[in-house]
Amino acid sequence: MQARYHQYLLNFKKPAGTSRGVLHQKETWFILLEHEGKTGIGECGILRGLSADDRPGYEEKLRWTCQNIHLGLAVLYDELIEFPSIQFGLEMAFLSLASKHPFELFPSAFTRHEQGIPINGLIWMGDQASMRQQIDEKLHSGFHCIKLKIGAIDFHKELALLSFIRAHYSPEQIEIRVDANGAFSSNDVLDKLSQLSEFKIHSIEQPIAKGQIYEMANVCAQSPIPVALDEELIGVFSASDQEALLEQIKPQYIILKPSFVGGFKGSSQWIDIARKYKVGWWVTSALESNVGLNAIAQWAFMQNNPMPQGLGTGALYTNNFESPLEVKNGQLLYSTLPWNFSL
Repeated sequence: MQARYHQYLLNFKKPAGTSRGVLHQKETWFILLEHEGKTGIGECGILRGLSADDRPGYEEKLRWTCQNIHLGLAVLYDELIEFPSIQFGLEMAFLSLASKHPFELFPSAFTRHEQGIPINGLIWMGDQASMRQQIDEKLHSGFHCIKLKIGAIDFHKELALLSFIRAHYSPEQIEIRVDANGAFSSNDVLDKLSQLSEFKIHSIEQPIAKGQIYEMANVCAQSPIPVALDEELIGVFSASDQEALLEQIKPQYIILKPSFVGGFKGSSQWIDIARKYKVGWWVTSALESNVGLNAIAQWAFMQNNPMPQGLGTGALYTNNFESPLEVKNGQLLYSTLPWNFSL
């Protein structure tokens, strides 16, 4: 078996506002396996400034992985415990190599074009006018669940946006999720959550910054809005540490990004622990290209979670790979369109 890696820069159609700044490009890496005339493709979806494996030596670790591909997936996966995005890319590549079609990793009613996956419509941070325009577009496109990134503009303007939505759409018509990306202070977070709760919010992701275990546990216990942990899961590698985290904080939900938590195996480990503590969950992509998004979507479909998933990021880039993935009426669909993957 031969293995090589390749860097690819994805260009955003419009600057993407996050609580950590505005993104214009997204770096990603691919692992390509070749064996007996077949090719396996995996994406290592690192997100600079957030991923646990955003550290010196990332490319060297990719090179080492490809040079030692003969060790096999199980051994390499364990060796890459602190490089979850490479774990995921490698896992994806081996599944791709073993599949009849390199992009159909989990054959199902989804890949047979019979069923879609309900997803949330993502509203990026920006000024009030641009966010309202995004909201209008999502609602008119048939979404029944929208997710707003909050914490970047004036809080009262964000409340005004939520008031605008609720003036036109009831909670039964539109489910609203908000994601603070840790932007709130532990001093005033409960006051802000109280104000947000007036708009019948489904959940809030990561209201305060990660690493404040006692404070986050207090928020989860007192919040009038269910709390979902997101960044809090990053860098928590062992099952014992993961269990301790959920036992201490007691969140209502966790958000699983396979590129951040060690792929399908890592995500499944979190799900098993979440079920033990009666914690809900859903799956979200992390700005991967359509290659990674495709793998995540196929796996997510197999989990039979009826909640809207966070998989609507495929149309963000000018130079994404053409794929069968399409978003229609608030669902991610696997159409009959062909793949066009070239590096």
